[in-house]
Amino acid sequence: MTKHTVAVLGTGKMGELVLSGLLRSGWPADRLLATARRPARGAELAEKYGVAVVGNAEAAERAGILAVGVKPQDAGTLLGEIGPRVTADRLVVSLCAGLPTTFFAARLPEGTPVVRVMTNTPALVGQAMSAISAGVHATAEHVALAEELFRPLGSTVVLPEYQQDAVTALSGSGPAYFYLLAEAMIDAGVLLGLPRQVAHALIVQTAAGSAAMLRDSGEHPVKLREAVTSPAGTTIAAIRELENHGVRAALLDALEAARDRAREIANQAI
Repeated sequence: MTKHTVAVLGTGKMGELVLSGLLRSGWPADRLLATARRPARGAELAEKYGVAVVGNAEAAERAGILAVGVKPQDAGTLLGEIGPRVTADRLVVSLCAGLPTTFFAARLPEGTPVVRVMTNTPALVGQAMSAISAGVHATAEHVALAEELFRPLGSTVVLPEYQQDAVTALSGSGPAYFYLLAEAMIDAGVLLGLPRQVAHALIVQTAAGSAAMLRDSGEHPVKLREAVTSPAGTTIAAIRELENHGVRAALLDALEAARDRAREIANQAI
């Protein structure tokens, strides 16, 4: 596929993930543009990645794909700035958590295709999970192009847009839940008498190995858990305590809270 010029508008954390992922995949640096609010940030991006840092208006005029990475509350202002310079043959990719594609469609020329993407921070190590949804004017070809953009960052899945708030709660915020769990388990290892660096190594490799088994075996997590859980053994004693403390219910409540917050962010922006 011919390499389009991609502009990352608002190259913050998520925008930089996309930028670096494209470069790692072999996307030519001269086909990448970045914008930044602060000149110092722009200079940092230009030095680190060797890409041109331009203004939002210029990026909108030069690029065939516009990846919008600003904060949701800033998206309206950005679209007001670039809207007159965007033509309907562009593809707009939204990285803005919570914002529906209709938010963009209402502020861009009629017929502009918009694709909504929720990715996550493991993109830094090529292990992201990116969920892609088409807006009303986006075709299968546009979705395929979005997949080409995000596949170098890790795995991709295409799903209906109404499921994106759940994706935000589950995989968008998901790395933080695992880091919190790892932090707690490492602290527990220290409490049980292990040096912190040993506890860290044990938990990191256990997490990586467990994730690989879950991904590669095709087994349901219940079956994998039961394989570790011997009758009257150590694991079932630990799981009983987790259940007594309502860990499963807490996770359900936490993900619902994240989903609801995504909806609040969208309502505030609109």
